[in-house]
Amino acid sequence: MHKSRLAAVVLDCQSDDFERDAAFWGAALGWEAAPLREGQDPRYRDLATPVEFPKLLLQQVDHPSRAHLDIETDDIEAEVQRLEKLGAKRIAQVRTWWIMEAPSGHRFCVVRPQRPGFEEGAKEWP
Repeated sequence: MHKSRLAAVVLDCQSDDFERDAAFWGAALGWEAAPLREGQDPRYRDLATPVEFPKLLLQQVDHPSRAHLDIETDDIEAEVQRLEKLGAKRIAQVRTWWIMEAPSGHRFCVVRPQRPGFEEGAKEWP
């Protein structure tokens, strides 16, 4: 048994001015871009998303700009296998998470729990 749920919408930004992009999305949505923490990878910026919403994360990338979803889980391998049975395929493992592709061609990631309330809010899978 494991659990999973939608963790984040990730805006992949192919950009030469990532700070500008983070400031734009923060102002556009009214969710301030969190300042960089010491040791944080500067290619990622969280917006101060209300706790009742999935996270909104900006990621600086080399490929064309697009959006993707992150699914959080307490058992990455079990969730990846469940999604493969539904038709998804593994694309690449990055650190502790997997980049996957849905049958529709959309990319998404399977990650460890990212937001508060995971235990109470996630769907349990057999």
